[in-house]
Amino acid sequence: MNKVLQTGDRQNFPPEIIPFLASYNLIPQLLSQSIIEGAIAPIACTKAETSHALEEFYQQWHLTTDQQIQDWCWRYGLTQEQLQLFVTRKLRVEKFKQQTWGHQLESYFLKNKRHFDKIIYSLIRTESQGTANELFFRITEKEQSFAELAREYSQGPEADTNGIIGPVEIGAIAPNFAHLLCTSQVGIVQAPVPFGNVWIIVRVEKFITAQLDDFMRQRLLQDNFETWFQQQLDRLSSEEKTWMGINAKPAGVKEALAA
Repeated sequence: MNKVLQTGDRQNFPPEIIPFLASYNLIPQLLSQSIIEGAIAPIACTKAETSHALEEFYQQWHLTTDQQIQDWCWRYGLTQEQLQLFVTRKLRVEKFKQQTWGHQLESYFLKNKRHFDKIIYSLIRTESQGTANELFFRITEKEQSFAELAREYSQGPEADTNGIIGPVEIGAIAPNFAHLLCTSQVGIVQAPVPFGNVWIIVRVEKFITAQLDDFMRQRLLQDNFETWFQQQLDRLSSEEKTWMGINAKPAGVKEALAA
């Protein structure tokens, strides 16, 4: 392996620091940071944004005088310019997300909206077809409630919640089961059907339509960002992937941002 670690067309890292970082398993974080830094390098903050970020940073570290600020920078080997880049990093990442994908959020949301819609449903599962048929009969004949039978007979965690599951996003449900739910009428108990090695009885309680609100916009920006980051990992050289341990578990973007 080369003595100098290089990330594609990005910077070289001095050879003397590599053994130290490797001994603490910090190479993946270093490469992750380098990928993100390369992307946000052209992103600038206004003077007001930078000033606000600095003030928050000074308060966090209880730096109340110019001398304390200078001492802190000297201790960590940062120039004033580097400090400004450091404190505005998260803001520049958010600006990068907005500039890159903000204009396409509405179309992306509409295209994938069905995956974001949520559903609440009741479920009973049992290994016995005969038991499933008997429970279905009791429910439809109103001999016992769905909740009662789920508590007594269901062989899953839903037994602890009266059979209720959700709200859960439809995109997070196995496709064939999601199809069963989405083609069911609200409030109608479906006849037992085989699903894997069990028989299930379901009743859809409620569909919840997803909205493109601020929370969803932030989520979609993050989803796009993480997809982009994974693409950057895929472009790494075989040596870089060895450092990253990608064949085992790649360093994720969340870990990179939190570092």
